[in-house]
Amino acid sequence: MRKMTEENLKAAFSGESQAHMKYMLFADIAEEEGLSNTARLFRAIAYAELVHARNHANELGMLRETRENLESCINGENYEVNEMYPAFKAVAELQGEKGAVRSTNYALQAEKIHEAMYTKAKQTVDEGKDIQLGDVYICPVCGYTTNGQVPDKCPVCGAPKEKFKKF
Repeated sequence: MRKMTEENLKAAFSGESQAHMKYMLFADIAEEEGLSNTARLFRAIAYAELVHARNHANELGMLRETRENLESCINGENYEVNEMYPAFKAVAELQGEKGAVRSTNYALQAEKIHEAMYTKAKQTVDEGKDIQLGDVYICPVCGYTTNGQVPDKCPVCGAPKEKFKKF
């Protein structure tokens, strides 16, 4: 693939990915406001943006076998844990941006767990098996992730266990 086309597809993938996520967040707000049809419209178009992103990712060769996909996830989480979020958090602290400090810290703490979970999954896949996984619970406030049991309070943000979302 020629350089300009590749760069264009990368930019399109990024834009479509962000649009998908933004529209899903907008749908949640519309749902909370009692606008169920507007929420459905946001979700429908968000799905179309996901299709576009998938098509671009496929053309860029980003979609591979699970083993390689897990390795990509591990590398991404590792970058976030060791470089991106520590740097972003430090800048937010220097600039006195308390909300940004909180959100980057929440993400940093969750990404550490995600990296470990993906690493375990890859080790299992490398052995030719699927990972043994109980219910996965996510704190909707900070993204803290746990497998199996939910703590009484989130260890990162203190949210009560009743708020956790089960997967």
